[in-house]
Amino acid sequence: MTDLSKYRNIGIFAHVDAGKTTSTERILKLTGKIHRTGEVHDGAATTDFMEQEAERGITIQSAATTCFWKDHRLNIIDTPGHVDFTVEVYRSLKVLDGGVGVFCGSGGVEPQSETNWRYANESEVARLIFVNKLDRMGADFYRVVEQVKNVLGANPLVMTLPIGIEDDFTGVIDVLNQKALI
Repeated sequence: MTDLSKYRNIGIFAHVDAGKTTSTERILKLTGKIHRTGEVHDGAATTDFMEQEAERGITIQSAATTCFWKDHRLNIIDTPGHVDFTVEVYRSLKVLDGGVGVFCGSGGVEPQSETNWRYANESEVARLIFVNKLDRMGADFYRVVEQVKNVLGANPLVMTLPIGIEDDFTGVIDVLNQKALI
């Protein structure tokens, strides 16, 4: 594939433990890049390949991987969420076409996600938000959306709505296509 208009450089950023690397693994599985998702806690994630990352269960340095979706090549950069490695996120934002801000359904907007969001604003990176971990105790999708508005100053357009929450979470409603994804 040499048509550069079909390339997309996408970064995944968030506060530590929001689920960036796990989300990256799921994208790689959905696109057929991998056949089995590697678990962060097992040290088997595709983008967490450093020994220290496996030992600590966190991303330390940004890692790039490539997959294909329909007729597009997606270059995905999985970035660290720990404050000690913020410079990795900052550098990655400089090469992105877009980003995915991952927010924990129970933790919401946390300090490092605020920092990353501010850097994305400075770099003029278009982004979407993924609210993760809606099956966790204390998860509240609507609270996270309000935090995105009030804390980050963003104006989110909700594209999916959760079906249930915490232990009762079973899937989402695709608002555009008006169908449940369970």
